[in-house]
Parts: sequence; C-alpha cells; structure tokens
Amino acid sequence: MKYNVYSWNVNGIRAAAKKGIFDWLKSSDIDILGVQETKAQPDQLDDSILRPKGYESEFHSAQKKGYSGVATYFNTKPQSIETSMSVDEFDDEGRLLITRFEHFTLLNVYFPNGKKNQERLDYKMRFYDRFLELCKDLVKGGESLVICGDVNTAHREIDLTHPKPNAKHSGFLPEERAWIDKFLDSGFVDTLRAKVGDKEELYTWWSMRSKTARPNNVGWRIDYFYISKDLLPNLKAAEIHAEVMGSDHCPISISLEF
Repeated sequence: MKYNVYSWNVNGIRAAAKKGIFDWLKSSDIDILGVQETKAQPDQLDDSILRPKGYESEFHSAQKKGYSGVATYFNTKPQSIETSMSVDEFDDEGRLLITRFEHFTLLNVYFPNGKKNQERLDYKMRFYDRFLELCKDLVKGGESLVICGDVNTAHREIDLTHPKPNAKHSGFLPEERAWIDKFLDSGFVDTLRAKVGDKEELYTWWSMRSKTARPNNVGWRIDYFYISKDLLPNLKAAEIHAEVMGSDHCPISISLEF
C-alpha cells in the first residue's frame, strides 16, 4: 500500500481556500494532508473547507480565535484521533493532531514561534522538550511515527540563505538547532536529507516583507517531515513543492510504501 502524505503551513485556512488550496488538493494525488496555522474554529467553516470532495478532516483549534491551529485531511478514516500533549499551555493553542492509520501514526504539529520575546522562546523550548518526550513514549509503545509540520527552526546553515546574520535570532539559535540534533539522535530521520542529501537552497518559507524573497529563493527550510527509523525502508520519496503558491510557506511531501 502506498501513502502520499503532504504538509503545509497555510497561514490561514480561509485565506488559503480563497487562493485555491482545495482545487490543488483535488487535482493532486494526496492521501493525507496536514495543515498548520489554520487560524479558525470548525464552526467558522463550511463544508467546502471541512469536507472537500473525497476527504474528511479533523481540526484542533486554539482557544484564542484567529490564532494557531492544525487540521488533518484524509481519504481513509484514521483508526483513532488524539489532540492532547497532556499539558494545558500547549493544548490550549491547538498545536497537535495525532491520527493513527494502519501502518503508522501521524503527528501533525505547529511548533511555536519564539521571535516575539524571551517568554515565547521559553515556551517554544518547553514545547520542544514535551514533544520529544511524547514521541519517545509513542515509539516505546510500539508505534511507527510520521511527524510533519512547521518546526519554526532551520536546522543547519544550508537550511537558510543567510545563516550568520540570523544566528542570534529565534529560528536559528544554537539551543533551537541543538534540540533538532537531540531529536534526530533519539531515533528520528529528516526525510528530505535522507533522500536528497545535503543539497542547498531547499527552502519552505520566504518572508512576505520582501517582494523579492520568494522569486529570488531567499528563504528558510523550517517545515519538515520526520519519521521514526523503523520506517526508513518504507520511505520512497521526500519533496519540497516550491512551485505551489497560496502561503508564505510551500507544501512538502513524502511517499511511503508498505
């Protein structure tokens, strides 16, 4: 069995709908789509967004309206769905959806941004630590993990155009990058690097403050697919779809075969 799994920070699901995300979804060979930063409650959405033709969805929204949130779309119903990290300060911001399928468990995650101030950076690092703890527990319980989402950190210097000017800013701080090292050392694989190696200029986000950032590919790779190592033999492809417009991020994908 083959699964084409996609992930996309859409920067507002209603705005993305107006820009054609669901036309793109219907025209693409996508089995599961994890979206981040939905910025909407399900009761604010109609069926064209909640149940686009051929798909069902599950949302985990922030308590604060118009903020954060994740949703997962699927053409095969999951065996179970969870949304809790068992920590109120994280659950209240709607940052995680866990969907279990026959061959793997998908964690669709919108990791916090730490750029606002030290308080938010501390929150981000606490989230990182709790998330790793959760992943380790799931693997210990015998689950094979696929993790997708906006991690809000570029891992290495090849993952952003201007590493040195950003080395003192959240998104490329030593402690943020060290957490990704720790995460990978705990038994997880960066799927893109596993498939394409250390190619540069592979980015998933471009600043909207500059009209030339995306045309000139001045960007960051902050969106990732990770898998637990046991799934590495099943990983057939990992891609960035920079040509797909509609957000300041672009979609990324993996293909798995079982």
